[in-house]
Amino acid sequence: MSALPDRLDGGTPYPLGATFDGLGVNFAVFSAHAEQMELCLFEPSGRREIARLRLPECTDEVWHGYLPNARPGLLYGYRAHGRFEPENGHRFNPHKLLLDPYARRLHGNLKWTDALHAYPLRSRRADLGFDKRDSAPAMPKAVVTHDSFDWSRDVRPNTPWSHTVIYEAHAKGLTKLMEEVPARERGTFAALAHPRVIDHLKRLGVTALELLPIHAFSQDRFLQEKGLRNYWGYNSLNFFTPEPGYFSEDNQDELRVAVRRLHAAGIEVILDVVFNHSCEGSELGPTLCWRGLDNATYYRLAPEARRHCVNDTGTGNTFNLTHARVIQMVADSLRYWATSYGIDGFRFDLGLTLGRTDHGFDPNAGLFDVLRQDPILGRLKLIAEPWDVGLGGYQLGNFPPGFAEWNDKYRDTVRRYWRGDPGQRADLAARLSGSGDLFDRRARRPWASVNFLTSHDGYTLADLVAFEERHNEANGEDNRDGHDNNLSRNWGVEGATDDRSILDMRARVQRSFLLTLLASLGTPMLVAGDEFGRTQGGNNNAYCQDNAISWIDWSLLDSEHGAALSAFTARLIDLRKRHVVLRAPVFLYGEGSPGHGINDVEWWDERGERLAPEDWHNPEGRALAMRRAIRLDDGQVEAVTLLLNASDDPIGFSLPGVVFERRLLIDSARPDAGEEPIGDQYELASHSAALILSIADFGD
Repeated sequence: MSALPDRLDGGTPYPLGATFDGLGVNFAVFSAHAEQMELCLFEPSGRREIARLRLPECTDEVWHGYLPNARPGLLYGYRAHGRFEPENGHRFNPHKLLLDPYARRLHGNLKWTDALHAYPLRSRRADLGFDKRDSAPAMPKAVVTHDSFDWSRDVRPNTPWSHTVIYEAHAKGLTKLMEEVPARERGTFAALAHPRVIDHLKRLGVTALELLPIHAFSQDRFLQEKGLRNYWGYNSLNFFTPEPGYFSEDNQDELRVAVRRLHAAGIEVILDVVFNHSCEGSELGPTLCWRGLDNATYYRLAPEARRHCVNDTGTGNTFNLTHARVIQMVADSLRYWATSYGIDGFRFDLGLTLGRTDHGFDPNAGLFDVLRQDPILGRLKLIAEPWDVGLGGYQLGNFPPGFAEWNDKYRDTVRRYWRGDPGQRADLAARLSGSGDLFDRRARRPWASVNFLTSHDGYTLADLVAFEERHNEANGEDNRDGHDNNLSRNWGVEGATDDRSILDMRARVQRSFLLTLLASLGTPMLVAGDEFGRTQGGNNNAYCQDNAISWIDWSLLDSEHGAALSAFTARLIDLRKRHVVLRAPVFLYGEGSPGHGINDVEWWDERGERLAPEDWHNPEGRALAMRRAIRLDDGQVEAVTLLLNASDDPIGFSLPGVVFERRLLIDSARPDAGEEPIGDQYELASHSAALILSIADFGD
């Protein structure tokens, strides 16, 4: 850029952010309560501020100005002037450099110093004091960008919800230990496109890769002081910038190329996004962006004491998603990722917070309406985590049509059943059937229930059958953090063992878990590595473990157990694809009949008898048979029966109904058995599950 001008032209209030038009850059930033806004420019290293220019115009509460001859690559930040009245919710302090909420790229890292706080950190007045130290040396700088990437030949998979199988993974941890990937690319976006990764996903049969947060996030000060790191990334610093640490080189197209290659393989990409809170924390936290630009607008503040942030998220602050400009920021971010990076869907962390109003959760809240009607976002996969920690903070099944939801009742019920808890039959039946008791309203479908056994938060599948107590000592909190009720069972020994009988039982129960998941109505979600026995050593809260505790050990896939479990999982996914009845697109209640004497869904005990009310509530009833049926085009009725035995003994199941053909599809106790014909009796080993295919011929 040529010599810097001493002032900016007026520019325009739209679009928000820094926009290069070929001749210069327009800057626009929202603040309803600022009295003046300054644009700060920095030399290429980011160390020295070279200009401070007042944004000359404010239109509809958007401050804006135009810098002629400016080019992409320019480093900048803002300083907002206004009232410093914490007791009234205003925390303006022009000594603090602020990130542009719409920055598309960052230069440098956040360096924790007391100067990042708008108040003297060790003052007896706490956050009521005013700090005059310049925070710019400790702040990353926003970078002007100009996105240009050819998406013209990209074809989104657009996988129907009823065909979707989600694979949750960490963008770094997925490949950090994958030896086939070049060392420089391991743990980066580039590695997501490596043939080894794509081949594994295709061989497994999953249809969507869901990545833990990849928005730029901060490293928590308290973790750094303990020698730990924020690994999961649920502490957003910016909603438009990919996390710089996940690039192998200085080229943001690396992520776009990965998405294109995944699309070419038929795999969608879903992002876990965190719009419920920011890394600025409570009112005692630093001033990095939103707090300094307009604390009273961006955050929900306690109505009786506006000095304090509302903390419905458990992280210190909560974004105010009732304000139009905050809603706009979220929608603009999502639309940017969908168009500039080709993203196919989003999973909303603590999604309930996004629907909070002054009167509690509202399924018709403004953000939900915006997303559902948007011509781009409304066509993507939208997944909500339907809880937070605030009052009324559990709303499973209450999100509007168009959303799927993480179903923790599915997780907990299936865990209880395979652990051997009494009295699980009735609730298990509801979960296997797509949780219609929760989701069958407003024309929603079974896919709205995202069924999962494990997630990033908690035990891996291998640990679920190896530990009964958490083992989080590495987190530095004296093993007090993480869940203390994991609904797990170690089957005789806590942790690792050489006892073959225990290892065989653990392997069988893992297969039974997976068979149950892939045979249930709803959208199944697997966690990366569960398909070949990944362990975290019993750590159920590995959010701060950016190391081998969390990274996936791909050598396990080459072990006898890992290879067998992966092959078993792939068989299950293939069966789900081949048999429509396993992923029925509508709820089944036994009220429809695809053929004479056969209902769309039926339930029996091991005797082949329908369960009476007292049988459903028998606390010791641990055997269950579920048959679902559809009529094929040739007039035959295809039925698949799921047999479950969570008892300690083998059970002989009677299989009722006149059929033309009956054969075993898969059995968790006999993983090597192929599909084979069977009669009207089938013996199922203890702690096992099986799928039986029946064909009934009724002609036309």
